[in-house]
Order: sequence, then C-alpha cells, then structure tokens
Amino acid sequence: MPVFFSLMFEESIAMKGSLKADILTSMRPYSISSVPLMDAAKYRDELMILAPHSLLKCSSDATTLGIRVQVRSVYIESRSQPLKGKFFFAYRIRITNNSQRAVQLLRRHWIVTDANGRTENVWGVGVVGEQPVIFPKTGFEYSSACPLNTPNGRMEGDFEMKHIDKVGSSTFNIAIAPFSLSILGDDNDAPL
Repeated sequence: MPVFFSLMFEESIAMKGSLKADILTSMRPYSISSVPLMDAAKYRDELMILAPHSLLKCSSDATTLGIRVQVRSVYIESRSQPLKGKFFFAYRIRITNNSQRAVQLLRRHWIVTDANGRTENVWGVGVVGEQPVIFPKTGFEYSSACPLNTPNGRMEGDFEMKHIDKVGSSTFNIAIAPFSLSILGDDNDAPL
C-alpha cells in the first residue's frame, strides 16, 4: 500500500506542477508583462515626473518619532479668481503627540510646487502666530491657506520641534507628507 500512495503522491505533484504551468500560461495576457499594462506603467511613471501633484490625494498622514501630522486641503472657490490665474486653497493640520515626551513646535518649512513645476520654500516661526506645546497623548489643530497661480499643485514640508523636558534639548524635524492642492479635490472630501 505505501508504494501505491507514494506513486499517487508523486503523480499528484506532477499534475499540480503541470496545472500551475497551464494556469500561468493562460493568465499571461493579463500579466504586467502584457503590452497594455507595460504602457500604463510607463505612462504612470511619466505622469509622476511631469505632474507629481496629479497622483497625490488632497490629504496626507505621516508619523515621525511618535508625532503624527495629518493634513487635508480644499479649494476655496469664493476666494479664487481663475480668470486672473489666482487659486486659493485652505488646509487643516492636526498634530498628535503619540510619544512619551512633551514637544514644542518652533518653526515650519513648506515646499510649495505649482502645476508648472515652480517651487517656493516658505519658512516661518511657529504656526498661525503660536509655538504650541503639545503634551503626550494630546494634539494641536490649526487651519491656514495657500494661494497658487495654477489650478493644481502640491505641498510638503516639516515642523522643527524640541522636547521641553530638558533645557538645551536638540531640535528635530517632523515630516509633513506631500499632499495635493487641486480645484477638483479627490474622492475623500471628508474633514480631518
């Protein structure tokens, strides 16, 4: 009996290998190696180079050293003048301290890029006139705005912070992940 089962097992393995090869061959037209999908991947990569903001959502979420930064942007039609090339975007930031130490936000740095690829670096002290202290398991929220000369763009940057529990603590940067500024918004227009 054991020889019989051994032969059946080997035959089963051989059939499985053959069946797998048949399935893979039949799926080849749908694989990434097929021409339409290769073209789609190439066009996606080209789009990322030509218009990186177009593949971003109007929100982002990043955590650095236990500090979470969530952003949501919206187009403000009432403050915009499209015929004059003036587009106004508001954004809401939520900073949550999930670390064990209190931090203070000292400075902000934004990299704003319009649809033509023009980039502007913006540095400033604090946010909305404050240098907030954010204790563990608490957060800070604020809203601000960004004018653009194009209907789309992107923002990203960082916050410079320091721990406040020791005098002379070194500063560190917390990432603000890239997000889109778009007159079209995106599928997730829910608030933060």
